[in-house]
Amino acid sequence: MNLLAHPELLELLAASHALGTLRGGARRRFETLAREQAPVRAAALVWQGRLASMTELQSPVVPDAAVWTRIRNMVDAEQAQHAIGRQRGAAPNASPAPGGWLRSLALWRGAAAAGALATVMAVVVGLNLRDQLQNAPAIQYVAVLSDDKATASMLVTFDPRKRQLVLQRVGSYSEDADKSLQLWALPPGGAPRSLGVLDNAPALRLAASESDVHAVPTLAVTLEAKGGVPPGSGPKGPIVFKGALIEKTI
Repeated sequence: MNLLAHPELLELLAASHALGTLRGGARRRFETLAREQAPVRAAALVWQGRLASMTELQSPVVPDAAVWTRIRNMVDAEQAQHAIGRQRGAAPNASPAPGGWLRSLALWRGAAAAGALATVMAVVVGLNLRDQLQNAPAIQYVAVLSDDKATASMLVTFDPRKRQLVLQRVGSYSEDADKSLQLWALPPGGAPRSLGVLDNAPALRLAASESDVHAVPTLAVTLEAKGGVPPGSGPKGPIVFKGALIEKTI
């Protein structure tokens, strides 16, 4: 199925992926599409950002002691089972059963994932997911900017209601203290147009109008001297991130 022809289904799958409820083959297929198609990858990153911002509003919750007791009992039971298996016929110098530590590791990973999912669900219930989604920013344009190795490094969205660009760093790139990143619109047949100089915060907002991004096929981020290039000048430094700007239905 072509997800791009079914925007509502794409939003549902992206939300389920970010929440952790999309599992098995469906999750693998979605992740494959996200790697191959920029709009799908953008939807996934948008929903990850939405849920991550919701957790910032919630105070940390300490798991009940019974949770840790149950995990400890499960690990102890598994270790005891493997000890019995070794006593029944394993050679003295035989290597431990390959599933032992792997299963224990999987158990802890599963417990961690379950705990994270439980925390997110608690946040969703506490903040009322429906209200959150109704008040979520309207996203009319979205771009996933990648480096020269095709690694996603920055998510850019445009909110027409608030007339602002929202930028979220999703990679590990960090510029030197004497350098600044600068965002550019690359209109077809025209000179690059600066949309703003970025600080080193993981997320920031830049004032913008729809005319700044309308009919712009590509955005780019260059590495410039501290403070960026003077107004009216074109980019001087190298392009570090670049990606297609996609208009989507609100």
